[in-house]
Amino acid sequence: MKKALRATLLGNFMEWFDIGVFAYVMTYIALVFFPLPAPWDSLATYATLAVTFLVRPLGGLILGPIGDKVGRRKVLAFTILMMSFGTFLIGCLPGYDTWGIFAPILLILLKFVQGFSTGGEYAGAATFIAEYASDRRRGFWGSFLDLGSYLGFAAAATLATVIEVIGGEQFMTEWGWRICFWVALPLGIVGVYMRSHIQESHAFEAQNDSNDKQSAKAGRKSIMDELKAVIGEHWQHLLIGAAMVMCAQVVGYAVTTYMPEYLSDVLGYDTLHGNALLVPVLIIVSVGLPIFGAVSDRIGRRPVMLTGCIVGVVGAIPAFLLMMMGHTWSTFLGLLIMGIIMMFQVSVQASALPSLFPTKVRYTAMGIMFNIAVAIFGGTTGFVITALANVFHTDMMGAFYIMLACVVGAIGVYFMKESSGRNLQGSMPAVENEEEVEDVLENLEENEKYDLSTMPIDIVKDPRVNKGS
Repeated sequence: MKKALRATLLGNFMEWFDIGVFAYVMTYIALVFFPLPAPWDSLATYATLAVTFLVRPLGGLILGPIGDKVGRRKVLAFTILMMSFGTFLIGCLPGYDTWGIFAPILLILLKFVQGFSTGGEYAGAATFIAEYASDRRRGFWGSFLDLGSYLGFAAAATLATVIEVIGGEQFMTEWGWRICFWVALPLGIVGVYMRSHIQESHAFEAQNDSNDKQSAKAGRKSIMDELKAVIGEHWQHLLIGAAMVMCAQVVGYAVTTYMPEYLSDVLGYDTLHGNALLVPVLIIVSVGLPIFGAVSDRIGRRPVMLTGCIVGVVGAIPAFLLMMMGHTWSTFLGLLIMGIIMMFQVSVQASALPSLFPTKVRYTAMGIMFNIAVAIFGGTTGFVITALANVFHTDMMGAFYIMLACVVGAIGVYFMKESSGRNLQGSMPAVENEEEVEDVLENLEENEKYDLSTMPIDIVKDPRVNKGS
């Protein structure tokens, strides 16, 4: 479990390290690649960041079915390789002054490469860890994926800050910002090695054996046929998951990609002091995620997520009002409130979402649902808030958008079936050690949490299913 977690965690670290680097050097990206008057320079840079998320669904649509066919491990090794090389090459690109219009075009193309690879990253990592984790502690182990994500963002912010402090603004503008992107290559190489030396999940192996027998009789389906089948059979769960993803990702991206620009452009903080306020919040959030994940294992995913939605609706406006007071302490407190809202949602995302779908289509369904929702609502958060703020002339637009996302998330949670302590659809009960096996077997038929009807076994029949027949 721990070996698998380290390998998958590094990929999420890489994904958000790239997003964080781009967000924290956005001012220099705009100067180098988009020499336009305000606010068009910021909007062009936000739009370039959004490109990464707009192409994510394509990556999910292609890599998801492949992951359900050949295995999660192979696809995850491929995604981290593409992410690291894409990030490294961005740091090598000449600017607009050297290559003219071709510079921003190549930048956008590389963001396409990153977006395609990340389309299979989180969906695959969450699927992999959910299948590896025990039913009793899936929330706790799953929360570490997003811990890696926000530590990656905090690492990016720290690296950008240190380089700027040492080299100064002129150095950052000339080529110092590139160092942040170059760091991705060695991290990616380590990630590929780690992911190449982990074992495939037992849930996938059991399902794959069953699929091979069925495919031998019925013939293998094409990727397009599988996508149609997933959407046709699981459209309700796809919508439920998308609502929860919108809630978590809007809050998450508001903190991580919108706040750096908001702190500097609206509140007047320089990059150094803005990062000094935001990085501790991200570290607090990262440390708190496993705690929230463990709580969800005890009281359920639904209570944790629903509480977060309520806190988001009630706390978003006070958080922004605190930041707008102009004091360092009040700005930090406002950011911390937003971080707490984020913890409720993000901490259980990696355990709640995979439980919506059966093993045989889990990677595919996760790739479709998660990436389309992130593309529409997550990666565009900074762009949408900035555009609406300019249209309606209010600095509170971020709070209103977060409140809307929390309302949508609450609707999704209301229709979601509780998954805490239950076996994944299409999977056997999962335990952490041999001592738990006997207890599970003794209570298998009586425990209402276990759904025997979907387990990949023929010899055990659930007596509850046959009652009354």
